[in-house]
Amino acid sequence: MRRRPKQLTEAPQVFASGSGPPVVVELDGGRGDGADGATGGQGVLVTAQTARRRDLTELLEDRPADPEVAVMAARIARRLAIRRRPREVRRERGGGGLASVPYRYRSDDIDLDRTIEVLTERPFPEDTDIVVRERMGSRRAVVLVVDVSGSMRGEKVRIAAATVAALAADLSGAGDQLAVVAFWSDAALLKPLTTPSSTSALLDQLLRIPARGLTDVGFGLQVARTELVRDAARHRTAVLLSDAVHNAGPDPRLVARRFPELHVLLETDGEHDAPLGRDIARLGKGRCLPVASHRDVAPALNRILAG
Repeated sequence: MRRRPKQLTEAPQVFASGSGPPVVVELDGGRGDGADGATGGQGVLVTAQTARRRDLTELLEDRPADPEVAVMAARIARRLAIRRRPREVRRERGGGGLASVPYRYRSDDIDLDRTIEVLTERPFPEDTDIVVRERMGSRRAVVLVVDVSGSMRGEKVRIAAATVAALAADLSGAGDQLAVVAFWSDAALLKPLTTPSSTSALLDQLLRIPARGLTDVGFGLQVARTELVRDAARHRTAVLLSDAVHNAGPDPRLVARRFPELHVLLETDGEHDAPLGRDIARLGKGRCLPVASHRDVAPALNRILAG
């Protein structure tokens, strides 16, 4: 029997360095934008709140970096390269072509037709539900959303190392950006899109997050989406690395469908919820691929990102 996720009465917390945009947590389970006939974890909440923001230093345990993990990440980065088809490079006038994107406090050229379509499904709209026209560059922005609930040990560490290392290596081109969000019942923005960081530093932070029990997949995705919609890249993608065992908070399908592109790397080395993982990817216009070990990561990333 499928467990019902714990109902939350307070908004989760976001741990991050510096200042950033507020993360609005959708706690209303009755908005009507879930998937018909969906299967997997579901939760019902009653309101909407702004997530409390706390400094990242309040979260991370004070312990030295694990040198073995750093060596392993470097080895994985050398071995696991994403084989991407050569992209057609076009020089576009005016700094890029026009595209309809969620409002990011830059453009006031509203795409009225697209905005009306969105608002018909959003009885309580946010600023980012307004669709505007912006000139977009050809660079890529990817947000990796890592499930760190439970204990980051064994194969789970190796899978995380492989994913961070492979994406960091692939997004090393001029203008390409990578952000990393770790989540459990709360979430931490370890690396914003515009902040540089090494693979070893990111893995060190992941391993210094104390072990947690509950998993709010929807909140992790909401933090990732808040970061992603601020960027003006033409190719904006999120990759969720999780077993999709959602046991706290509202149904993550509610936010999954609001991504421009969302893929799922489904960890299958233990308990996992494949139906929910597939639903999240389908609603996010992406793919759901299983990863049972770190050796599965690069082939999976090849399939979901090389195109």
